[in-house]
Amino acid sequence: MNLDDQIKEYINSQPEPKRADMQELHLLTLKVSPGCKLWFLDGKDSNDKIVSNPNIGYGSYTIKYANGTTKEFYRIGLSANTTGISVYIMGINDKKYLSETYGKNLGKASVSGYCIKFKTLKDINIDVLEAAIRYGFHQGN
Repeated sequence: MNLDDQIKEYINSQPEPKRADMQELHLLTLKVSPGCKLWFLDGKDSNDKIVSNPNIGYGSYTIKYANGTTKEFYRIGLSANTTGISVYIMGINDKKYLSETYGKNLGKASVSGYCIKFKTLKDINIDVLEAAIRYGFHQGN
């Protein structure tokens, strides 16, 4: 199955209204960064054991580990979870930046160093989320 089909199948496997929200976020992220590299992580490790929720990834940056090794990874991630949806904005050095910059105006969402989590799109200000996603694509590295 190709990447686009995996992403489509993952989104379509979600119950409504989460499915519609995920589709809207997928299209929004592609609008913010047209032609970006797409990823799909099924949440399984090399032994086929489930270690995380599946993720759709957008864009690319290089993670630099303390031991000097590097790894390519996505900039923006989108994942369904048991209580709603998570949007990951990877590669931010300042762990307070997301909450201090976007948290107050986002609506009913929890914001950590790199994750914005909410129940449904109607609970949040989509323009503020779009600004956070845009920031994620255009920061350093």
